[in-house]
Amino acid sequence: MSPLPLHDKKIAILATDGYEQVELLEPRRALEAAGAQTFVLAPHAGRIQGYNNDVEKAGDLPVERTLAQASPDEFDGAFLPGGCVNADTLRIVPEAQAFVQRMDEQGKPIAVICHAGWLLVSAGLVNGRTLTGYPTIRDDVRNAGGRWLDREVVRDRNWVSSRDPNDLPAFNRAIIDLFAAPPAA
Repeated sequence: MSPLPLHDKKIAILATDGYEQVELLEPRRALEAAGAQTFVLAPHAGRIQGYNNDVEKAGDLPVERTLAQASPDEFDGAFLPGGCVNADTLRIVPEAQAFVQRMDEQGKPIAVICHAGWLLVSAGLVNGRTLTGYPTIRDDVRNAGGRWLDREVVRDRNWVSSRDPNDLPAFNRAIIDLFAAPPAA
């Protein structure tokens, strides 16, 4: 019996209060079903609060490590779920910016959905890159020197991005492929 495609992969999930519940839980389930170990990293210890459509409280999740306690070198990839409040909060956290910068420097895969691309913008990584996301981040991506496309999934080297929960089936397939591939040069 051959191992699952992600059987030896450790994936960091960067999130905080205000994450879009379906955009974190469904990809996490897909990653774990493919054999990955996932770890929720947040700016603070304790639990983070999820939401449905940025307005209705949903479940919450335990934080496995704070961003200050985690090193990008420990992980094979990073997944950033959406949620407007989540993404807008994370984008200005220095440890979150440094985490994705280091992952990108190492060519490790980064998957983002919805508003999560804001962290890549604020980390200074978008110039010359192509991605998608929720339509309201389009101007931010373009103003940062990136190319924004209105597609359910966009792959650019070590990144996969997607627009919103409607794209989750395609996004989940794409992130399994992304995390199973060797790191980009």
